[in-house]
Amino acid sequence: MGDPKRSRKKYKTPRKPWDEARLREELEIIGTYGLRNKRELWRVKTELSRIRRMARSLLAESPEERAEVEKQLLSKLYRMGLVEEDATLDDVLGLTVKDLLERRLQTMVYRLGLAKTVHQARQLIVHGHISVNGRRVRSPGYIVKRGEEDTITYWPYSPLASEEHPVRKEMEVAKVGEA
Repeated sequence: MGDPKRSRKKYKTPRKPWDEARLREELEIIGTYGLRNKRELWRVKTELSRIRRMARSLLAESPEERAEVEKQLLSKLYRMGLVEEDATLDDVLGLTVKDLLERRLQTMVYRLGLAKTVHQARQLIVHGHISVNGRRVRSPGYIVKRGEEDTITYWPYSPLASEEHPVRKEMEVAKVGEA
């Protein structure tokens, strides 16, 4: 039998590892979005560069050659919630790391108010308290599709699904205090 399929890195490390400005920016992004480590950020940056590279290569082709592939790319990015329906390749080239990070389940759980902080959102997801489309999702880096945004909720069999859970009551008090 041949070698089993080997997994490979899904990210590229920065070219200048000790660039002060980049280090500060990465630290700020990690804190804002509650990422575990810089590898998670590098994975998103690599994915973004792959998307942008595809868009740039399409711009170099003739209009009739690129029409079908461009339509596929834009529809995929629309489903991911990164661009609008009438988007162009220029919109794709304008995407930022923060656009991708906003689509992560961890960020969505926090933005929907299911958790008090992005760090608590990560914990709830990893511990299996969150479901998307009725399916339990334990990956904070899960990219939420456009149609799934409204289906993010507590997993029905989680203790947090009950309105009487102490953490839920604590969060309601925090919401009232903010308003």
